[in-house]
Amino acid sequence: MAYISSIRQIFGVPQRQGTHFGGGFMRFGSIITGALLVLALNIGVAAQARSITIKTEANAQVFIDGVSYGRTGEDGTLKIRKLSAETHTLKLRCDGFKEKVQRLPPTAKGEVTVPLVITKDKAELKFQEAGRLAQIDREKAIAAYAEAIKLRAGFVDAYIEMARLQNDNADVLAAQKTIAAVRRLRPGIAEVSAVEARILKDGGYPEKAIAAFKRAIAEGKGFQPEAYTGLGLLYKEKAETAGSEGDLDAEKANYDESAKYLKVALKQLGSAPDAIVLYQLLGLVYERRHEYPQAIALYKEFLDIFPDTPEATSVRSFIVQLEKQIAETPKAQ
Repeated sequence: MAYISSIRQIFGVPQRQGTHFGGGFMRFGSIITGALLVLALNIGVAAQARSITIKTEANAQVFIDGVSYGRTGEDGTLKIRKLSAETHTLKLRCDGFKEKVQRLPPTAKGEVTVPLVITKDKAELKFQEAGRLAQIDREKAIAAYAEAIKLRAGFVDAYIEMARLQNDNADVLAAQKTIAAVRRLRPGIAEVSAVEARILKDGGYPEKAIAAFKRAIAEGKGFQPEAYTGLGLLYKEKAETAGSEGDLDAEKANYDESAKYLKVALKQLGSAPDAIVLYQLLGLVYERRHEYPQAIALYKEFLDIFPDTPEATSVRSFIVQLEKQIAETPKAQ
């Protein structure tokens, strides 16, 4: 199974900049209150969450259930602030070392030490080389992934990463051929369908993309944050289009769908770095639905998990502006 890349990178999600009401985000209207809905955001998950610290080689990529949590530092550690009390799958990738997969049982807390073994596997080393090249030269990276596939028949991860890069390189036909090839090798892989959906979305086929994202969720037995994110963004775009055309009913219906999928994606991402983007996207959807208390509660949850991120300052300003707007908006009689 391959692993989910950065949500911001995959979908080209822009970073919210500046003050809260810049760029036309401010919209006046009646405020939907309801303390029970606000509190529901925090029920269950917080009580079950735990933190762990992975200790391994320096600069190792850390994945939990296919979601990237970043890289270990020079000391070989990475702290994961919020992880549900369930059994998870930990995967580590580090240049020059063999990929390592192991279970994280519900009892795993504190520091988890995972030793890695040096690899001489040519296919694995070529795959690692391709990952490094992807940041600087897509064409060379694609060629390196192709070489890794030649060195190891049925190298699913290499197929998936190659398809992603081909799509990023605007070579849609090549990306579709790569997806078709890996599907023949290993049908039913959730990430393959998620990548296919992204190709369809970028190609201007939103309805086919929606179907492919939903297939990815089914193949992942309900766990596929990339697909949930893709659906949330697609319905958000539909809502914005409907709003620009004056179709308020369609706008509301699509924002409702967007919020539904983004909430699931956020829950599945936990405290992974991609959640930083998702919190802001879902908060924006709440605002556009005039659900300001829910947006405030969500932003406060963000600050509990990501208090020291560069985005924290902007999120604090969102809260201040929303609280000010609530105070200044006349209540319905």
